[in-house]
Amino acid sequence: MKPLCRTHQSRVPSSLACALMLGALASLAGVAGAEPAPPIKLAVFDFELEDFSAGAGLGDSARDSGYLAQATSEARRLVAQSGRYTLVETASVDAGAAKEHALRKCDGCEAAIAGKLGADQSLVGIVHRVSRTEYWIRYQIRDARTGDPVASARTELRLGADYSWDRGARWLIEKRLLASRDRS
Repeated sequence: MKPLCRTHQSRVPSSLACALMLGALASLAGVAGAEPAPPIKLAVFDFELEDFSAGAGLGDSARDSGYLAQATSEARRLVAQSGRYTLVETASVDAGAAKEHALRKCDGCEAAIAGKLGADQSLVGIVHRVSRTEYWIRYQIRDARTGDPVASARTELRLGADYSWDRGARWLIEKRLLASRDRS
């Protein structure tokens, strides 16, 4: 068996080559043994409906509310199971924009609300209804300290139905949020 640090046809003395290689291995071991970042505390607010359809306001709001609740529940479930985030409870929020499901219109006020709840970031999900068979779903994440946008993504559902909002939310969380390497 040949020695680990032996260099063939090298002008560098073998003791120097061995020391360089061992130093490089030690630094790789240090990086590999680094502690993982702690989970981000994320306040996931209830998904909201922005209805641009011709029948806006004429639909079954109880049914819409049920589908929005399913989308919210699915997003929270996936975020909580990821290990990358810790959910911050938002049920006790007393802010008008949150109670009225109008966080999408408050120009980032959800970040301050999330900060008061002890979160690092806020997530607002919005279902945009273009017509009764065409929707797009998006989320916006903001830094709770600064209010600055951290991430956003969207997906479209064509020839879909309102009962597919939770599937759109699932796709966004799995394929965009959790697939992202950026842990801002």
